[in-house]
Amino acid sequence: MELKLATAEKQVLEELVKLLQSRDLRGDNGNWKEFLHVYDKNADSPSDPSRRSHEDLVQFLTTFKKKEDLQLLKCHANHLLIENLKQESQDEDTPEQMLVRLTVEHPSYSLDYSFKPYSEDWFVSDVGMKMKKVMESTNMVAVDCEMVLCEDGTEGLVRVGVVDRDLKVILDEFVKPGKAVVDYRTDITGITAEDIENATLSLVDIQETLQPFLSTGTILVGHSLNRDLEVLKIDHPKVIDTALVFKYPNTRKLRRPSLNNLCKSILGYEVRKTGVPHDCVHDASAAMKLALAVVEKRVETTIKPSKEMLEVEKAKLFLHKIPNNVPSEELEQVLSGKFTLDVKQAKTQGRYYCAFALFHSSEDADQAFEHIDGIEMTDSLGLPQKVVIIKLSSGSRASIYVRKMVQDE
Repeated sequence: MELKLATAEKQVLEELVKLLQSRDLRGDNGNWKEFLHVYDKNADSPSDPSRRSHEDLVQFLTTFKKKEDLQLLKCHANHLLIENLKQESQDEDTPEQMLVRLTVEHPSYSLDYSFKPYSEDWFVSDVGMKMKKVMESTNMVAVDCEMVLCEDGTEGLVRVGVVDRDLKVILDEFVKPGKAVVDYRTDITGITAEDIENATLSLVDIQETLQPFLSTGTILVGHSLNRDLEVLKIDHPKVIDTALVFKYPNTRKLRRPSLNNLCKSILGYEVRKTGVPHDCVHDASAAMKLALAVVEKRVETTIKPSKEMLEVEKAKLFLHKIPNNVPSEELEQVLSGKFTLDVKQAKTQGRYYCAFALFHSSEDADQAFEHIDGIEMTDSLGLPQKVVIIKLSSGSRASIYVRKMVQDE
């Protein structure tokens, strides 16, 4: 495995050498200064990477052969690609680049797409080391995966669907997860043990199939694509994530529309029906259609919720800023009426978690909110909420917030 640096931009090479300098990493001929001592006998020659030739920089970087060093260099080059995109003027963006920009500038991008640390079986795209023409490619393929729960608690890849811009199926294959499976999630994935037993492809086979697309600057499209890339063990900077691109008006950026709701609002059909397992090819096609709706038809990325969606939201109450020491079963005392509690544990370590109370109707949710004994106020978006003090079975007290999901008409 070697770096192909002949077409890399000189500025990128300079930054890669500076990274290696800052970490004092050594290739076959030592660190940067040691390399120059051997490579260039002239003691007066500059050591500043910006004052060295393209060839000098390439010669030094190709002395690094360890996989972890190569992954580090490619990852940093890809990071530079994204940072440069953010700094460039939006005026010259193609519609495809605009969607990439909306993805990488979303507040959740840096957390969702930070896949480090890499293990040996990760594939890191080298597109950040390509010439500018390759990096500006507007070719797109959409990806969706089905995952199962493995014995070690991780998710295993069992099926991959990939379609091109014309919705032609490039890949639709079952994959051996390489680990013992404890839950096939058949009701969601449609995958059975027999499907996996008959699979012949491995994760590496799928990575090798996708590699030519990634190396030529193809944009990967998907809905919550970070979850697919994580199970594929692929890090690629050029992505369009429809869960981050589209948003509802007057809502927080962290609230993401589902793929099904986007399809109903923009494409006019449901991609997922209740009780029917997912189909990764259908989901990949739906994500591509959503991207093309913006690229070709100039559909707005701010979408208006349908009446059906609003009714579903009105039948919920959001409990948030719940201290971690409050057991979820003690939240039931806050609300009256019949409801189901959907607890959302914090994605990162912190002091709080949240939950949704799901009622039969919006009227039931409104009545429960009215009966809450707390201080009423509005949040930053003007949504009604109350601060409630609850007494725990331990004898201590805690405050939580209960908010409506939709503004009162």
